[in-house]
Amino acid sequence: MQQENHAAAPLNPGLVFDMVQSYQRSSALKAAIELDVFRAVGEGPGDLASIARHCKASERGIRILCDFLVISGVLAKENGHYKHTPSSAAFLDPRSPACMASIAHFMSNPAFREPYDNLAEVVRAGRTTMSGQGTVEPENPIWVEFAEKMAPMMGPMAAPLGAVVLEGHSGPMRVLDIAAGHGLFGIEIAKQNAEAHVTGLDWAPVLRVALENARKAGVHDRYDMLPGSAFEVDFGGPYDAVLLTNFLHHFDVRTCIGLLRKVRSVLRPGGRAATLEFVPNEDRVSPPMPAAFSLTMLASTADGDAYTLRELTAMYTEAGFSSVRGHPISMSPHTIVMGSA
Repeated sequence: MQQENHAAAPLNPGLVFDMVQSYQRSSALKAAIELDVFRAVGEGPGDLASIARHCKASERGIRILCDFLVISGVLAKENGHYKHTPSSAAFLDPRSPACMASIAHFMSNPAFREPYDNLAEVVRAGRTTMSGQGTVEPENPIWVEFAEKMAPMMGPMAAPLGAVVLEGHSGPMRVLDIAAGHGLFGIEIAKQNAEAHVTGLDWAPVLRVALENARKAGVHDRYDMLPGSAFEVDFGGPYDAVLLTNFLHHFDVRTCIGLLRKVRSVLRPGGRAATLEFVPNEDRVSPPMPAAFSLTMLASTADGDAYTLRELTAMYTEAGFSSVRGHPISMSPHTIVMGSA
């Protein structure tokens, strides 16, 4: 019998332990945010006693927690003092404008974590164990929290999306932002084009967050609200561009095609529809973050998935779009997918 001529992967029991104990890292990060550890470290001097006083916690508890954060690569330790890494200074210190602490708080919501405690049952059923349609159940209050907490993560994606959508376009234009959430994507279009008028579509309580963000950005006079479900309300129009950011992945292919057809019907000739999606490669296991997003959709929706560019292109094409292209965003797990009417 011929022996296979390839090197076997080395045995690594650490992989098993790492997965089994991964909850410790998320719990440690959540605890550090709640205790305000990252502000204490940033303000200095970083010794154990001062951090414990700031956090109103025991020195033993703070020592063990901070050491664990160092082991995990979140903090650094030098001569018994704790200090920020470049990443923790930028993304976890509340004094930083790029702080992502609110994102960590949102993503650790018990409603999101509960299906993972019953993941075997989710896999058996092929859908979330959450009631109804999971996170996309109508008027789900979790999307108000999403709009309020996730802006630091989505904000850096807004400028690239705006540039892609507006490429070659200038002057007056109408934009529909479906599932607007925090509204940052439509707001960015209005910021980049002073003659763009944006309509945000989402549940009414969510749109109030978007309108406040539009007010902060100084574009609220060009921002309208269209409350309701994207599958039920009349879009109006015609529009020069429609945005569907982080939305299609919540639904099955046929539902996505039906929505894209509805979008196509309200676009002017040559108008553009742009999605922002986690787009895995065709092997569906790379890159890691977009590919792993499929599990998030399995745990939280009835039919959602992370779709490949080929699958998204087929949806767009069947809905009547042409010139469908993917635009990966640098240093991000997201891809902009755009098609022309």
